[in-house]
Formats: sequence, structure tokens, C-alpha cells
Amino acid sequence: MNNQLLSLLQLAFAPVGAYSYSEGIESLVEAGAIDSEITLRNWLENSLQFGAVRVEAAVLVRALRAAQIGDLTALTYWNAWATAAKETEELRLQSWQMGRTLLRLLLDLRSPVSSGLTTIVKEFVESGGNQCNFAIGFGIAAANWQIEEEAAVLGYLYSWAANLASAGVKLIPLGQTAGQQLLLDLQSQISCTTQEVLKLEDDDLSSCSWGLGLASMAHETQYTRLFRS
Repeated sequence: MNNQLLSLLQLAFAPVGAYSYSEGIESLVEAGAIDSEITLRNWLENSLQFGAVRVEAAVLVRALRAAQIGDLTALTYWNAWATAAKETEELRLQSWQMGRTLLRLLLDLRSPVSSGLTTIVKEFVESGGNQCNFAIGFGIAAANWQIEEEAAVLGYLYSWAANLASAGVKLIPLGQTAGQQLLLDLQSQISCTTQEVLKLEDDDLSSCSWGLGLASMAHETQYTRLFRS
């Protein structure tokens, strides 16, 4: 249990470049739609309840299950599905960059690894891993380190929220205490979303993320930017 917890913490905060992305929050701050701790919390809560991150977490679960049984066909299918679900070029490139970095990290680390899982990762990289979505890479890594599904989803959602809270602290700006309070306030929603994600069937994978799409498209042409998305 302790080893699994440590592996989860390492995976959730792996150096994959997440800090360089705001997922449209930068353009929302520029437009005045997000201008306080409250409006940022509302955006993140709504995203957890209805947005694309729920679907990404569900894809993570499917990737984890596929990796556990060595199903390269399923991994390839869900990776293509996740790519098609990205609404803008920025979001797609972000997911590919973070996923590619995580797979490379997983192959380079000197850690106890199942030879079967190592083979899966290598085959996946060789068959198009440069376009591996982050949720797919996260699922493969969770299977590799024998992290349970619920814990993996919790870690994924928390790392997502922590990254965007950090972006908000820099952009609005907010103090570090406000950022920590925001993450504390999001805990119940993260837990609730995790339970919902674990129950989703394939036909239930949908989201209401047009706000994210519009914010991301606006960011692509924003004049001054601190973040890559």
C-alpha cells in the first residue's frame, strides 16, 4: 500500500511539462471571465462535473485496463478516440506532448517493471506513441506501477486541478494561500467525479465543454501569453 501511494504521488506530479499549459484559463483571465478565487473555483468545479476532463479520466481507466491485459489494439483505439475528442489544436498538442514525455520517462526509469508492460509501452511507442494522449500514458503508467483504478483517477484529477489552480494563482493573480484553499474546496468534487467516472459505460462518454473550446481557440491568437495553451 505504501509503495502504491508513493508511485501514485510520483505519477501525479511527474515532470511532463503541465506547468506550461493553462487550458484556456489565460484567455478567460484576459477577457475578465475569471478574475477571482470564486470564478476560478466555479470554472474548475463545472469542468469536473460536466467538462472534458471527466472524459479524459474515463479514457485513462480504459487504458489502464488494456495495459493490464496487454491489449495493444484497445490502447490504439482509445488513443485515437481521445485525439478525435480534442476540440482545438492547442489542446491536442498539449495532450500529445505530455503523453509522449510520460511514456519516455516510464521507459527511462530504473524501477521494477513487468516485462509484459514494458513490451506494451515499447510497441505502443513504435506504433505511434509520439501522438500518445496524456490520459493514455497515465493509464499505462498506472498499470505499470500497479496503481488501482480509483486511486489513478483521483491522482489524475487532482494533478489536473493543481496545475490549473497554479495557473490561476499566476494569472489573476492570487496568493498561494488562496490557491491552496481552492484545492481544499475542490476535494469533494474531485472525489465525486472519480466515483462517477468509474461507473461510466462507453456510450456515456460525453461532455459539455464548448466553453473550454472557445477559450482555447481564443488563446491561439492571443497577443501576449505566458502559457502554451
